[in-house]
Amino acid sequence: MKDFAGKIAVITGGGTGMGRELARQLVAEGCNVAMCDVSEAAMAETKRLCEVEKLPQGLRVTTHVADVAIEDHLKRFRDELAEQQKTDRIHLLFNNAGIGGGGSLFTNTREQWERTFNICWGGVYLGVRTFLPMLVAADEAHIVNTASVNGFWASIGMNQAHTAYSAAKFAVKGFTEALINDLRLHAPHVKCSVVMPGHIGTSIVSNSRKVQSGDGSEKLNADEVALTRKRMAAAGVPDADKMSDEDIQAAFAERARSFLEDAPTTAAQAATIILDGVKAERWRILVGEDAKRLDERVRATPEQAYDRAFYESLTQEVGWRLG
Repeated sequence: MKDFAGKIAVITGGGTGMGRELARQLVAEGCNVAMCDVSEAAMAETKRLCEVEKLPQGLRVTTHVADVAIEDHLKRFRDELAEQQKTDRIHLLFNNAGIGGGGSLFTNTREQWERTFNICWGGVYLGVRTFLPMLVAADEAHIVNTASVNGFWASIGMNQAHTAYSAAKFAVKGFTEALINDLRLHAPHVKCSVVMPGHIGTSIVSNSRKVQSGDGSEKLNADEVALTRKRMAAAGVPDADKMSDEDIQAAFAERARSFLEDAPTTAAQAATIILDGVKAERWRILVGEDAKRLDERVRATPEQAYDRAFYESLTQEVGWRLG
């Protein structure tokens, strides 16, 4: 697929981050976009940004509220876009939606753990299941599943558990690699790619908190304050156990800001890398120099990948400040 003009793209998690930037860049290339998200307001802003320059006549950008972990939501999304986009086929599927959280089997609830896993993995699986007939109906199509560097390295540091997200992203990577031959055998005109970003400047920290809590607030609730204080103490933050609730709230807000604003790769840059990878029909798309370097190092010394020396030398080399 050398260009996207006149094509129809589906994007999950289109309200913010890479999903928003994928929508903007696809629309700029003349591609119709149907996006879903749990936040109607966030999607409205994405659509506004897509329409800042007047859209060409007939180009469609549609928004659909859906939780990708719920199959009936995705089926409703599919049926709405078929009607609103006036189509029985799509050319591009970006399974991009994801959240963090549920990192520990010990300190997080089962509900938090499974919420993360069911969105990050279940949303990809159900997305492919739901839209595969529409992809097969097109003359050419491409599935793009967003994993992470945590799909080949299950860590964000020595002092913080990261099991739910990592397990989900390993599943996305394996699933997409297995799809290569499944598609080759049964629908050779449909291609697929697994995207593995490093640290990308997005709002995933704050958005994950909103989805996990279900209250849409920017502030931590009392249980989250207590858990954050415990996590900070385990990470070696001086006097974390003595910090006030207001100090904990401020530390969380700063972490969310830093993740968004201090990342080595912006969401717009990431979207460009992904779309260039689709055009080049690359099945494996690493996003960011940090992702490339981490991939090299894990492959070179897999037995040492979870040792403290590996992590400390990696963070010094790529400039990460995680945890």
